[in-house]
Amino acid sequence: MILFFPVMCCILWYHKMTAIEVQGNPQIPRPHRSMGLLNNIKFFVLCHGMLQLAQLLVSGYLKGSITTIEKRYGFSSQKSGLLAAFNEVGNIILIVFVSFFGSRVHRPRCIGIGAMIASVGVFLIALPHFISEKYMYTDFNSNTKDNSSGLCQSLNPEEEFNQTCDQEKNDSHLGVYPVLLLGQLLLGIGGVPIQPFGISYIDDYAEKRNSPFYLGILFAITVIGPAFGFMMSSALLRFYVDIDKVSSEYKDLNNEDPRWVGAWWLGFLMAATLLLLTSLPYLFFPRKMSREEIIEALAEPSIEKIIEDKEPKTDMMEEVSLTEFLKSFPKIVMRTLRNPTYLLVVLAQVNLAAMVAGLATFMGKFIEKQFAQTASFSNLMMGGLNVPSAMLGIVAGGVILRKLGLTVRSSAAMCTVAVFISIMFAIPLLFIGCPTQSVSGINYNISSHQCSNACSCSDEAFNPVCGSDGVEFRSPCHAGCKTKIPNKEKVLNYKDCECVASTGSPGFALPGPCGNGCNNRLIPFMILSSITCFVASLSHTTSFMMILRTVTPEDKSFALGIQFMLFRVLAFLPAPVLYGRAIDTACVLWGKKCNKITSCRYYDLDLFRHRFLGLQIFFIFGGFVCFFLSFMVLRRTNSTQEQNEKMNNQEMKEAKQMISSSNGH
Repeated sequence: MILFFPVMCCILWYHKMTAIEVQGNPQIPRPHRSMGLLNNIKFFVLCHGMLQLAQLLVSGYLKGSITTIEKRYGFSSQKSGLLAAFNEVGNIILIVFVSFFGSRVHRPRCIGIGAMIASVGVFLIALPHFISEKYMYTDFNSNTKDNSSGLCQSLNPEEEFNQTCDQEKNDSHLGVYPVLLLGQLLLGIGGVPIQPFGISYIDDYAEKRNSPFYLGILFAITVIGPAFGFMMSSALLRFYVDIDKVSSEYKDLNNEDPRWVGAWWLGFLMAATLLLLTSLPYLFFPRKMSREEIIEALAEPSIEKIIEDKEPKTDMMEEVSLTEFLKSFPKIVMRTLRNPTYLLVVLAQVNLAAMVAGLATFMGKFIEKQFAQTASFSNLMMGGLNVPSAMLGIVAGGVILRKLGLTVRSSAAMCTVAVFISIMFAIPLLFIGCPTQSVSGINYNISSHQCSNACSCSDEAFNPVCGSDGVEFRSPCHAGCKTKIPNKEKVLNYKDCECVASTGSPGFALPGPCGNGCNNRLIPFMILSSITCFVASLSHTTSFMMILRTVTPEDKSFALGIQFMLFRVLAFLPAPVLYGRAIDTACVLWGKKCNKITSCRYYDLDLFRHRFLGLQIFFIFGGFVCFFLSFMVLRRTNSTQEQNEKMNNQEMKEAKQMISSSNGH
């Protein structure tokens, strides 16, 4: 049903366009219906747009769900960052061969097969949910009538967790991480031919005036796709992770509970299905299709036009063996990297790409922890504010470049100013955040933690409660609570809490964390963050055009290939791991399960904010330095050229004077 309406619109649009062309020129024969559809570049553009949307939907959804996967399987943020970036490994391995093969292969068929491989990878990412046991959180309701787990009792804490740990020994989720990495690897390998082969195919067979329009649609989808992914994760993470396995055992949880884990796997199944369906038409597209024509009056086609139609430009490339290509590739790389302007602009883009890669992966977690929001709401903020702001910045940068007709030097100045202004907006973000809440035994009243020793509380227990004194405890047991007041399936209150400070009788505690009471700072933070994204994105299109204008025409395709390779090696692959490592260093209490370290329970929020956003400012500043240096190089080059022109003009004048004087004699 998702594909039915767009495909029907495409078919109707195609028949309408075909009818107009045939009416405009009676000499054009009416094509066969089925062959005409598969031999029409407009239909290919539509299919490719839907395929790219499905591919990038996976990317956005994975980044929106990464912290939920982290919580479900007890990964550190560093491991989550590696998982999020691992699809780049497949891209790095095969990108050189894609640059070589070009039109030597059946491009539509390669795209379709690659998309199918990517679909298998996405299905593999969802597989761990089906091979793992049910999610067991602290105080999991096992349908026993007298469930008093989590309260202060004189019991051996091992008794409560023996059953769970016995299950964990045989639990198949011990191999979850390798399965997820394999899925990401296949996703990266399958995605390699999709964009370069699709763009070259469209550029070969689309009419010259239509080609930029078609490519603009695809570039717009590259921004819209991840936004849809974040929005989809926001919706699906509201459902419980084991919604397909349990019925009522999780009713005492809601998505605001810190133990809540959403149905992260559901979106991967939907996206993998969409990716598989959108790959099927590519198996039937021809290797070569007739070039698109725009009928103007009834003019006869020129000889040049006929030759151009019969021999697309990609097919006219010189045939070179793979061995010769691999031998010449290092020389081309070195020749390209010796261009100082190209190198500086690419390094500036690498810095900005590293910032984007880290923020896209962990910004949702930052909002969730810093402002005590749910994972669903955090992804809504990402997909609804930050990503659209970046998209508007990219579009606005392209409009400015076109309207002002900027030169390469002016483009460098614009990029430098835009990135500098974004730094000015990013620095205040370091000071807009929330302090770490008071947690007993961690950062507040360490001595009161000893009062729960008699309760035999397990170090693995995690069911936060907020004491009547405003101090948070890891569980009712750590608060010394002995009784609870239930209301049907939920707990309303815990009483007789010995560790809660109160005058006279023992205090009480409410289920759930205390929070940090600064939710009002979220709106200013998101506004300032969106402005930073918008201003920094102004340099995207402009810097891209600088690269195209500063390399020789014969090296353009290789220059772009080297650019994207450097993006993956220096930005997209290491940046999420670096951000994850910085986040892990701000952890003050790691979770435990069966005496094994799992994901972080509590962070030092000030340290979290300073290190996470400090990396953002570091990368933006690196981009600013590189853009500024490129401007200085271009300024020096232009001044040298002007001096040479002046010297040449002066020499020409002197030569003319000598000639005129000699003629006078």
